[in-house]
Amino acid sequence: MKENQMKKLGFRNVGNIYWNLPTGALYEEIVKRREGLVAHKGPIVVRTGHHTGRTREDKFVVQEPAGNSHILWGKANRPFEEKRFHALYNRLKAYLQGKDIFVQDCYAGADPKYRVPIRVITENAWHSLYARNLFIQITDPGELANHEPECTIIDVPRFHAFPEFDGTRSEAFVIVNFGEKMILIGGTSYAGEIKRSSFTILNYSFLSEDNILPMHCAVNTDRDDENDVAVFFGLSGTGKTALSLVEGRRLIGNDEHGWSDEGVFNFEGGCYSRVAGLTIENNPTLLACVERFGTVLENVTIDTETRRLDLSDTALTENTRAAYHITAMEDAVISGRGGHPKHLFMLTRDATGVMPPVAKLNTEQALYFYLSGYTSEIQEGEIRPTFNPCFGAPFLALSPLVYARILGEKIARHKVQCWLVNTGWTGGPYGEGHRIGIEHSRTIVRAALSGQLASAPVRRDPVFGFEVPTVCEGLPPELLSPRGLWKDSAFYDRRAGELVEKFKEYFEHFSEDVPLEIRKAGP
Repeated sequence: MKENQMKKLGFRNVGNIYWNLPTGALYEEIVKRREGLVAHKGPIVVRTGHHTGRTREDKFVVQEPAGNSHILWGKANRPFEEKRFHALYNRLKAYLQGKDIFVQDCYAGADPKYRVPIRVITENAWHSLYARNLFIQITDPGELANHEPECTIIDVPRFHAFPEFDGTRSEAFVIVNFGEKMILIGGTSYAGEIKRSSFTILNYSFLSEDNILPMHCAVNTDRDDENDVAVFFGLSGTGKTALSLVEGRRLIGNDEHGWSDEGVFNFEGGCYSRVAGLTIENNPTLLACVERFGTVLENVTIDTETRRLDLSDTALTENTRAAYHITAMEDAVISGRGGHPKHLFMLTRDATGVMPPVAKLNTEQALYFYLSGYTSEIQEGEIRPTFNPCFGAPFLALSPLVYARILGEKIARHKVQCWLVNTGWTGGPYGEGHRIGIEHSRTIVRAALSGQLASAPVRRDPVFGFEVPTVCEGLPPELLSPRGLWKDSAFYDRRAGELVEKFKEYFEHFSEDVPLEIRKAGP
């Protein structure tokens, strides 16, 4: 039966097909094929080669003659001719003849009502282990035997495209075909392409039509009340994982979720976390997941003699990552489900030093910052304000306004308290001020979750218009007024004005269809 399913995909004359190997067997294949090293305490360490992150400009979406005109075409979704997709797929299948392949059958979506059967076919054993960690495993043998995938991901890193022949930008490619519910990945060994591209399929084909909000976020719940749920939106480097791992809370997931009429649910069965600079002091929970059997570590430095890790070494890349199953996380919500959120946090790493460490947002303000997805990047010492709508532009298939509409309805219906939390700089911009400590940010989150901040006295921020608490137990009061921490108040005013102009420029070019009440909610 399984062989027939592979023939339907056009796979013929391949070598061995390794179906749903468990973790131990995959370790054996990884070591035998020299794909990685087993480190002290048991994690497997691998290298991704030239590509240590997503190949953003190499992602395409197949343009179907019959439709998909409602796709948000642009940098995140570059159109790709259907005939070229099939030509490239045929070459990929020819490349795999005589080669071993690994298959993992799994689900995306922890809620049985909405879960999607997925099949991940990989050239590398370690990519199969990655998929096994990140998606939801099927433990029932009968269910596994009858698995019929609705989405197939084919990941072949050593198969390279010819741009002038295939129509790609480079030798690397990630091509999403909504019509056939298939994803082709080649020319890159970065495993994150597997989960990120699946997120694109999920938030387009399976969820948006059911009024489910797909979210790039972390989610946790109170240890004693599964209906006390908090959502943490944030881009890489803003502290999404770190702030969702707070005392007294249980993690539902750290990256991709859906919000249905019944509540929230994890898309995944595992976590994919950045680990550069990780220590037992700043995140003991995450460190315990890193140093365990079954975890896949990408581009982490390892002493080949002692097999000990050096998480502080980012010589290969700052984007060192760990992929581990949710059961590795102490006290996680294994079901991957929770009630409706009571709190929604939007995280930013403001390197200009202008934004306060916390602000209370009304619904319109929350949607404004959701559509802006603001944070800062620091490149070669320069601060670059970055806007990423819905905190997940690379994974959105539809207009951000579609997702914002659903979010606004859910915030209003469930009376969600919304917050903006700045984990960036204060007392001056990057290079002059200092970064807000993670413990201060955790204090803010705990105060918000306990209800303390909701009843705290507030001041109206003259720049952004939102309300800023003036008291937060355990937090130095001066931290809540960033202008007073700058040596030169006039310099603060100038930088604040410059940041406001960046927001206005972004929204001018973003979309003319943004409702007026949301535009007015900005600075």
